[in-house]
Amino acid sequence: MKKYLIYIISVLLLSSCEKVIDLDYHQVDPIYVVEASISNNGTEVRVSRTNAMDDNNGISDISHATVTLSSDNGQQWDIPYNRNGFYRSSTLRGEAGTTYTIEVELDGQHYTSTSTMQRAPTLNKFRFVWMKVASERIMFGDLRLQDIPNEDSWYFMHIYRNGIGYRWAVMRDDQNPNKELQQLFTFFREGSSDSDVLQEGDKLHIEIRAIDQRAYDYLYSMQIMDNTGTNPIPNFTGGCLGYFSAYHQITYDCIYHVADAEEDQAP
Repeated sequence: MKKYLIYIISVLLLSSCEKVIDLDYHQVDPIYVVEASISNNGTEVRVSRTNAMDDNNGISDISHATVTLSSDNGQQWDIPYNRNGFYRSSTLRGEAGTTYTIEVELDGQHYTSTSTMQRAPTLNKFRFVWMKVASERIMFGDLRLQDIPNEDSWYFMHIYRNGIGYRWAVMRDDQNPNKELQQLFTFFREGSSDSDVLQEGDKLHIEIRAIDQRAYDYLYSMQIMDNTGTNPIPNFTGGCLGYFSAYHQITYDCIYHVADAEEDQAP
């Protein structure tokens, strides 16, 4: 948002030599941000702080917080600071069905959030497919998951293109419970030539997480915030930004070849 505002200011200054335009924005106090997770791969917490609009450093990482993780079976762990704003433990891994609580003590403030570890998701298939939308052909990524029978399930999917975030989505099993779930990612329109178009040989890395409802609600509110004009719903108590998620993750890697793309068979 800050970079976008700077861009707008630059355009206004370059396009007008006769007027001085004053933009009235209000300075706000810095806000702490906590991004925390425990998964089948370990525990990671990043603590940072937002900066003022006129500070080009973006966010500032915090190394002096006290970070504690506890479980509903009475266990408790202190998460040590590693480097670059991260508190990590590769040996502390989540267990399905366990509810975890993260607590962060920082400058007299106390922030807390809870999340329940889910069972591993199951990937049935991922394919590239051409689909006809109105009068155009669109390339989609078609991802299929097998829903866990008789359980409410929520998922987060993130696609990286050559190591850079490309597409993401959240999904719940209310559309086809106990059966196969489908998530379509819009990639590009046939004939497009911008930088967002997949190129032959691009490497895709897909992370699929089984998350709980609290994490889903937060991420879904992020997904629709452009349409609603609102901030994401709070996930932590105490007033900080960010969210905590206990999740089970699987990954899938593939290479994009246009010749591998299927034609949609729907009438």
